[in-house]
This record gives sequence, structure tokens and C-alpha cells, in this order.
Amino acid sequence: MRLPRPHRLDLIIALAGFATGLLLWSFGLYTTGDRVFDQRWAALVPLAAMASAETLRRTMPRTAMVVGTLALVGDQFTNGNLATVLMYTDVVYAAVVYGSPASARRIPYTTGLITVAITVGFLVWWQNAIALLVGVLSGMISFMPAMTGAVVRNHREAAEAARLRAEQTALLAEMDRSQAVVAERARMARELHDMVANHLSAIAIHSTAALSIDEPATTRQALSVIRENSVAGLSEMRRLIGLLRASSGDAEPAAAPTLAGLDALIDQARANARPSGLHLVLDDTRDSAAGLPAPVELAAYRIVQESLTNALKHAAPGEVRVVLARRRGALTVEVTSPAGERPGPTAPGSGAGLVGMRERVDLLGGVFEAGPVADDEGRKRWRVRAELPVDASDEERA
Repeated sequence: MRLPRPHRLDLIIALAGFATGLLLWSFGLYTTGDRVFDQRWAALVPLAAMASAETLRRTMPRTAMVVGTLALVGDQFTNGNLATVLMYTDVVYAAVVYGSPASARRIPYTTGLITVAITVGFLVWWQNAIALLVGVLSGMISFMPAMTGAVVRNHREAAEAARLRAEQTALLAEMDRSQAVVAERARMARELHDMVANHLSAIAIHSTAALSIDEPATTRQALSVIRENSVAGLSEMRRLIGLLRASSGDAEPAAAPTLAGLDALIDQARANARPSGLHLVLDDTRDSAAGLPAPVELAAYRIVQESLTNALKHAAPGEVRVVLARRRGALTVEVTSPAGERPGPTAPGSGAGLVGMRERVDLLGGVFEAGPVADDEGRKRWRVRAELPVDASDEERA
């Protein structure tokens, strides 16, 4: 197995420590005397081993701790060198800072217990105050560096955790911003489709009729409808532009449409649908005095508007019935139209209208259905039905 390459800073520390030890050794400055190995050169062996441990302090902290401890013990059998002891304090510190989490937890406790054991042992042996001094020195060599390393490691881990939390917060904020942008774009797409689609559909159908039928009266009637829808569509577009520019203060947005304008919407739809043989009926059983939340009124209005647009595009001649009812804490909107082949000019559809209606209902937590059904006489009809929840608290605020 290939050993990891020592860190450059560790090599510098090891060389500096070894050079300092050599300098002290050359001047004959020892920490103790009268040891087992009193040869002058014997103190250099633990010094070299401790310097070797220093080179591994960052890449292999556990191995450095073992080698350093053995070198310190060996140093006690020689005349001793202060540089060996000082380098050992750095090895203990590095073992806590760069070691595994388990080692970082165990080393301070282990060195603390060893310090207490040494102090108690020498007190029992010597029975004088010098034993306390030995205990303090052993604590300064092992326990204090370990505690310092634990404090430094805790601060580093706390700083890293704070950095990760900040990155996570920034990521969540960016995700929220992206979701808000997507939601706002979807809302703008629904508003644009619902406001303009019915007018453009009427323009397309009546312009096709004017081009295909060479009758002055029919052409004049079609042009009148085209003009009315062009003016209305332009007004709706101006309102949407006002909404988009409202945040910059350039314009005041117009009020959103409500069910109070439903009669005008039906009248306009009748004028557009008359040449297609469609007869519009409004059946509103709501209590007009009871208010509704603005989002519910806007959703109901847009659902009716889009359903009438779809009927103008695709419905066969017959009755188109719009029913509004309020029961069991919900506003029910239902639009039915004859299903079948539609004679005369038609306008293409993209399917975005049904998607937009479903999205509006889902945002309010309601239920949406759209599809063919059979009436009491067995005739096939197309029905759009939505239930929009109305909370009691919302009713009071409205």
C-alpha cells in the first residue's frame, strides 16, 4: 500500500523541530540527567522519531500519535530534549484536529485520565507536593494540547456546518425563486389565454364567414362582431399590460373581472354565437347579497369565459347553459353545450384552455371535470363542471 505524501507544512514543522533539538543537544541543554541511557547521542533517537511523527501529523494522525507517544516514553530513559517534548504536544493537538471523530472524542478523555493517574501515582509514591508539579507538567504535555485541539476542531466543524446551512438556504431560496417565476409565468399564461382567446376565436370564425359568404348583410354583421371583439381584446390586453407594469409604478392595474360582469360576458357571447346557431342561457341561483373571495370570483368568471369560447369553437347548434349555484360551502360552475359536428367555419384549439381551467381549480383546492355526458333525453353534450371551495372565514372577509 502506498503511503500518503506528507503535507509540506508538516515537513517544515518536523525539520524546524529537529533542527531546534539538534541546537539544544549541541549546547548540552537536557531536560533530565542520570538516566538509563546516559550516552550523549541517545537523546537524538527519540528526537528523530518524534520529528518523523511530525511528518505524519496531518496525513496519518493516529500513526503519528502512536510513534510520538513511544518516542516520548523513550525520551524519559535518556537525558531528554525539550524539542522532543514540544513536538509531542503538537502531535497530540494534530491527532485531535485531523484525526477521525472517534479519536477526537477519545484522546482528550484518555489524556485527562492519564494525567490524573500520573498525579495520583506519584503522590502515593513520593508523598510530597512535587508529585502535583509532575501532574501539571504531564497535563500540559498531553491533556492541554488535546483540549485545545478539541476546541479548534469544534469551531471548524461549526463553521463548516454554518457554511453548509448557508449554501442550503441559498439553494432553497433559488428553488423558491424559480418556482415563483414558473408559477407567475403560468398565471400570466392563463390570464392571457382566457382574456384574449375568446375574442380572437370570434374574430377568426366571423372573418372566415365574411370571406366565404358573399352577402353584404352577412359580411357587415361579421365585421361588426370582429370590430367589437377587437376593441374588447385590445382593452383586455391593456389591462394585462397594466398588471405586468404595476410593480414598477408605471400604471395602475384595472380591477380583476368578477361575477358581477357575468351578464355582460353572456351578452357578448350571445352576439358572437348567434350566427353559429347557439342559444346561451344563464341560470344563476346564487344569493347575490352573499360575497365571494376575489380568487373564487376570478376563477369562476374565467371558467365560464373559456367554456363559452370552447362552445363557440366546437359546439353544434343548440342551447349552451351556464349554471351557477352555491351549496355546501362551495361555488359550483357548470357549462354544458351540444356535442357533435359543428357546421360552418371553426377556430382551431390548442387544449390550453382546459389545462388553464384545471390549474385554476387546483390552486383553490377544488374539483374540476370536463368531458362528454348525456342529458335527460339521451343527447350527447359537453360539460365543464367546477366546484370551488368557499370557507366561512373567506365569506366573512368578502
